[in-house]
Amino acid sequence: MMTTRRDGIRFWFLLIALLIGGGLVNVWDRAGEAKVSRRPLKEFPSQLGSWRQMGDDLRFDTETEKVLRADDYLSRNFQSGDGVASFYAGYYATQRTGSTYHSPLNCLPGSGWVMSDGGQITITPSNGSSAFEANRYVVQNGNNRALMVYWYQGRGRAEASEYWAKIHTVVDSVRRRRSDGAMVRVMVPLGDSQKEAERIAVELASQAAAELPAYIPN
Repeated sequence: MMTTRRDGIRFWFLLIALLIGGGLVNVWDRAGEAKVSRRPLKEFPSQLGSWRQMGDDLRFDTETEKVLRADDYLSRNFQSGDGVASFYAGYYATQRTGSTYHSPLNCLPGSGWVMSDGGQITITPSNGSSAFEANRYVVQNGNNRALMVYWYQGRGRAEASEYWAKIHTVVDSVRRRRSDGAMVRVMVPLGDSQKEAERIAVELASQAAAELPAYIPN
């Protein structure tokens, strides 16, 4: 008799929990993505420390943009007394619908680039914000060789791991109704010194990281 009663209580408890959980999920889904204010990436500064914009912003062809599916992106070349570098940031207002940043680990090899000497490197924003780890690779396509630094940013985090970026996106989607985020990349032509290319890439990345929260909201 007692066992039957306990089973009955457990059944009603689980039923009520399922109904409440289903209701919360329905309310959360109807509420949709929280709206956050941000500046468009086309307004990103044309000067970052000693770095100045070189030429016009670059736009991808229609097919590339369809694959990219970014809500906003910036592809721009910079130059300074140290050399030249390319900067890219692709922003997604929501990742609930399947649109998400594309990892260079998947995109570049498919475009003919060979990636090697992978590791991580520390980026310290020039405004004194908290330092973070970014990915670092040597990439090559034919005779073109470059040092690439990239990371994932959004909702107050900047991190190297795509795995953790995805987990944090899921958690923030539930807790904060936000799944917006971006992938940020810096590439520097690789000459005789990889160490010098790393220094140049980190310098631009540090300057850019200080400005990004206005365009990729915390």
